[in-house]
Amino acid sequence: MQTLSIKQIVKLIQNQETFEAIAEDGSFQIKVHGYVPYICTAIHDGHKLRSSLKDKILIDEFGRWYEEDPYTGAFITSMPITLIGMDSRYEYDLNRGPENCIYEEAWGNKVWKRTLTAKERQISLQKHANYYKVTHALVAKLEELFDGCVVYDVHSYNWQRWDRKVPLFNIGSEKIDPKFQKVVEHWNTELNGIHIKGVESGSAINDVFYGRGYNLEYITKNFDKTLVLATEVKKVYCDESTGVEFPKIAKELQHKLKKAILNNANLFSQDHTSWKHKNSILLLDKHDDPAILKVDRGLHRLLKNFELLAFVNPMNSGAEYAKFEKSRFTVPPKFKYAPIQVNPFELKQEISRLRTQDISDVSIRHMYESVINSYFDKIDLLGSLDSKKFLYNSLRYFGRPSKNDLTNAQYLLHLPAHPNEPKRGPSIGVEKAMDAFKEALDRYEIKCKIELNKKVISQVMVLNSKKTILFRPDAKFTRTQINALIEHEIGVHMVTTMNSDQEELKIFSLGMPKNTMTQEGLALLSEYMSGNLTISRLRRLAHRVIVADMMCSGADFMDCFTYLREQGVGPHDAYTVVTRIFRGGGFTKDFLYLRGFVKLYQFWDEDNDLTPLLVGKTSLEFYDTIKEMIDRKMIQKPRYKTLSYENPPEVYENEIYDYILSGLK
Repeated sequence: MQTLSIKQIVKLIQNQETFEAIAEDGSFQIKVHGYVPYICTAIHDGHKLRSSLKDKILIDEFGRWYEEDPYTGAFITSMPITLIGMDSRYEYDLNRGPENCIYEEAWGNKVWKRTLTAKERQISLQKHANYYKVTHALVAKLEELFDGCVVYDVHSYNWQRWDRKVPLFNIGSEKIDPKFQKVVEHWNTELNGIHIKGVESGSAINDVFYGRGYNLEYITKNFDKTLVLATEVKKVYCDESTGVEFPKIAKELQHKLKKAILNNANLFSQDHTSWKHKNSILLLDKHDDPAILKVDRGLHRLLKNFELLAFVNPMNSGAEYAKFEKSRFTVPPKFKYAPIQVNPFELKQEISRLRTQDISDVSIRHMYESVINSYFDKIDLLGSLDSKKFLYNSLRYFGRPSKNDLTNAQYLLHLPAHPNEPKRGPSIGVEKAMDAFKEALDRYEIKCKIELNKKVISQVMVLNSKKTILFRPDAKFTRTQINALIEHEIGVHMVTTMNSDQEELKIFSLGMPKNTMTQEGLALLSEYMSGNLTISRLRRLAHRVIVADMMCSGADFMDCFTYLREQGVGPHDAYTVVTRIFRGGGFTKDFLYLRGFVKLYQFWDEDNDLTPLLVGKTSLEFYDTIKEMIDRKMIQKPRYKTLSYENPPEVYENEIYDYILSGLK
């Protein structure tokens, strides 16, 4: 971060330029990533004490920390305009006027061993004055631009010293103009809506503190169109008696405060400024954080060739089926796998060096942290291929079927045949199927390879990193199956691959955590919306859930194969389903297809826009973050769209299927 003089900072503000800087005296840092009608301040976040005063102060480091407001700077780093104090309030307190900002006594304790010299006091007073010069220039510019401004003046307080119940948040409104009462009450409501697991929630107005600080007083006195919301956060994110911090709680507070600030700033902006945008996301900046690009490029460099399925698929599944058939299905197959071409330990070590903590926006940082954690699990999964640990690692990453999954599976297996679906149809060979895929690729204007591959277990598979569609040489299809596979493999999997390729941020090609559920859910939804979903397809999904659960409960390959045969599944199809789930040593991934379909169908049925999920290998969990990044123009809108989503044929409005799907939980 650059170091600038107060004069330079003020000039940048007056010229409406975006920047990040530390004041040349080291007293505070400022970030202006966009000019919007609100500011966030954390004036007591700092802990620094200039070296010339360290020998004079009586309060030890912990004592100073105890009365400071640690983490309040972190709470606001996602926001576009921030002012964060870097010096300890024991040197000078920015929330007191200049005449009494240097303590002689604080909280009943004498502060200095020896009286400060006039020069020492003057240095501190100048730092105090510098902060308010910049604050004045910033608020003046925002009032000029928007005819109003709101300041979120964030503090924290030690709650264990109170002998009564105190709120998680306190708003000091004593000196606020009554014309802003609606905004104050809305802010209180937003804060009341913040719930942290294991922490008693609640917000109050003038319960613990009253908003008498100088930051509020100075701004309110000089700017009658600006509201200052002095807000105290109870120090539940640390143990105030020992100094031990609780990062998980702090992160959750940061994430939820971001949403609360946006909602309240939007209300204030609509009622009290010339800002009239309906989308509150526009109150965030469009700034490209260099830390995001650095982490993203590092991840892509390390993981761009990591294709889990390429290693997990057995090399000899076709040959083993021939042996299995020859033995009259009595001798289970013995699968072989290609040698692993990565060193799991070294790869995880390299990934660990990426500094996600430098990403300022809490939502985006959380997304990258989640991707990294998920890749640690995927690397462990790959490293344990064809061993007893593989199933354990698969359970850790993908999980196992829940009671709800099993209920849905049994429900589908008890469905009667659809009266309009033929029990059998003409068989179409792989060459004609490949031709149909080529025609579909032309419709989508997508260029990718189509190849035959004996190692493919299912009839068709997409290799995302290589933009290649693989067909099993002996695969045979009905016309409906080909249409469904086109919707599934091209309409979603290849579409998301192509969209991720156009993004500067490569996280969407690497994939969100457990993106299998979302991506397969989208693909199955496309089959449904194009009118190509069948009862037999739903039953196949249900069988995957049942077999995955049987394996997790201790059943072996033969137990599961026998079960499917008893259910009337043909030997080759039964072998394919069981192989998909037993490959590698126990691969539970396939039960997520049905779960994903149920979730995405319900998500779509609630009139949510599916487009943000098409930017790449996304997860429904990060829908809001992805949508926010599109709105902030940090990523592009998807160029390629799933045709059945854009122009669904009338056939998808099938009353029988609507009834069937309404029964899924």
